[in-house]
Amino acid sequence: MNKSATKVLKTLEHVGGFASAQEVHQLITRQGDRIGLTTIYRALQSLQKDNFVDVLRRDDGEAIYRLCGNEHHHHLVCKKCGRTVEIEGGVIEKWAETVANKNGFRDVGHSAEIFGTCSDC
Repeated sequence: MNKSATKVLKTLEHVGGFASAQEVHQLITRQGDRIGLTTIYRALQSLQKDNFVDVLRRDDGEAIYRLCGNEHHHHLVCKKCGRTVEIEGGVIEKWAETVANKNGFRDVGHSAEIFGTCSDC
């Protein structure tokens, strides 16, 4: 893992939730580190590919990222505050497998995010 990706991971760990590339960039540069926004995007894409971070899209389409657990999981996401809870998706897993098999697909992957309003909001 390169130096930029390590900085991005440490920043996301500090945030403790989801953050956009721009937010990560601002946090890193506030600490006095010089790093380009393009470098942040590249690091986040690499970290996502290697399953170190999760990515979601806000209603406006902007990607947001956070540290990811090692297990396959899904998310409950509050539309108001952004609070996110990792959930297991046994029913979703079975459904995805059934639909894929029914349509002749193999080597299938999926992701599921469930959006709503949390109890605090």
